[in-house]
Amino acid sequence: MSSAGTVRRNVLASWGTHASNLVIGFFLTRYTLDVLGVSTYGSWLLLNSIAGYSGLLYCGLGETVSRYVAKYHSEGNPTRVNQIVSVILAAYLVMGGVAFLFACGLCATAPWWGGWTGDDLVEARITILMLGVNVAVGMSGSVFGGVLHGLRRFDLERGVGFSFDLVRVALFLLFLREPHGLVIIAGIYFLVTVGENVAYFLLARRILPTLSVGPSHLDRSVLRECGSFSSMAFLSTVASQMINATDTITIGLLLGKEAIVPYYFGLRLAQFTRQPIEKIAHICMPTAGALQGATDRFKRDRFLVKTLGIVFLLVGGAFIGGWFFGGDVIRLWVGSKLTPDSLALSHRILVVLLVAQLIALPCGILRAFLFGSGIVKTPALIFLGEAICNLTLSIVLCLTHGIEGVAWGTTIPVVVVELGVLVPYALRHLKVSGWRIVREALQPQLLPLLALLGFAQWASQQAWSHDDWRILIGVAFTGAAILGAALWLRRRLDRAEMAAA
Repeated sequence: MSSAGTVRRNVLASWGTHASNLVIGFFLTRYTLDVLGVSTYGSWLLLNSIAGYSGLLYCGLGETVSRYVAKYHSEGNPTRVNQIVSVILAAYLVMGGVAFLFACGLCATAPWWGGWTGDDLVEARITILMLGVNVAVGMSGSVFGGVLHGLRRFDLERGVGFSFDLVRVALFLLFLREPHGLVIIAGIYFLVTVGENVAYFLLARRILPTLSVGPSHLDRSVLRECGSFSSMAFLSTVASQMINATDTITIGLLLGKEAIVPYYFGLRLAQFTRQPIEKIAHICMPTAGALQGATDRFKRDRFLVKTLGIVFLLVGGAFIGGWFFGGDVIRLWVGSKLTPDSLALSHRILVVLLVAQLIALPCGILRAFLFGSGIVKTPALIFLGEAICNLTLSIVLCLTHGIEGVAWGTTIPVVVVELGVLVPYALRHLKVSGWRIVREALQPQLLPLLALLGFAQWASQQAWSHDDWRILIGVAFTGAAILGAALWLRRRLDRAEMAAA
């Protein structure tokens, strides 16, 4: 299959899976909040956010698996593929042990940093240990998910995720109302992690029959080869974790666990819109790596411009929808669990975070192409600098402006660093004209976005458009249809102009 066909298949698989995840996530978030209550749910959000920092222990090796499996598989070198996978699996086994030891330390100090006492403390400690085991198991098995990424079989990886999302829903419905809700959730996540990773292993062996792991494949030269790339990818991972997982921890430690909840719903809705677009960047990196040759330069540049245009269109549409209807979605989603003031605050947080995504997601495509081309050091350092600014500003603004200040602490560094530093660097090193990006990637999306803006403005003024899920879903589908029709019309006009010329 051609690169374009492979990317199209993988993107459609990613979006199909995300659509189902969106429905599942909406349902489970509200269901979990209703069953556990605001205080216990806030505890879960805090613990899960801390567990999210386990991503640092991957040390950038997740991207390394994807890149080098893609590289050596395309070169027909199965021996090197096996060496790459075996070395990284060994590293993951070691880091999984580190994760569990870290969980033991958090368990011992939980009264100090979490404020739990009595039975709540016991439950929190058991949950922390279970999350530590979950991280250790998940790290070891994820290397085979990385193999699927490197082979550009995102459709299979997403299919596994979708299947076990359904398993998770079933387990939540069966067991969450039992006592000790935090422990129940941690146990469910552990079972799902084990199932997913077994499936990744079996699929990787089936798609790549020559795949073999074991001590005989360990080679120091492989570790040295991966070292420079993975160390810089690690810095990028550190930055990503600081940006995406620090907000809830900052709020929980400075303002209390219950203060996380109104922020989380704005953040979660922003994540729902961000995740399918991020999948495009994940798919782009191995594809860009496979198009490194001089003869593939034209294909790479065309692929970059087209991808940037699609991402800008999608994130622009998400921003318009969030601005006009995000508050209605949050209100219908959360219900009476939050006060009207908290609901309005959640909507403001959503809009601020969507502003950040309007810039960060297209820039993420540039970063993916840089990484895929082997240009990793400076982009990773830029991203790390942005993350440090994010953390510092979020803490300061949290103390002065509450949870809304944390959202601005995320957005301001994105605007300054991504636009002011990353974009000029990426265009220079990818040897792509900024004017070409504006003319071929951004400008064609303006007509569709203006059409969507006009429809959203009109629909938001109608009294019937705010109080029913069915209406909001209909508005969303109509908006998507208008966006698609306007894009089709714009492309027809462009073709007519080219034919006339």
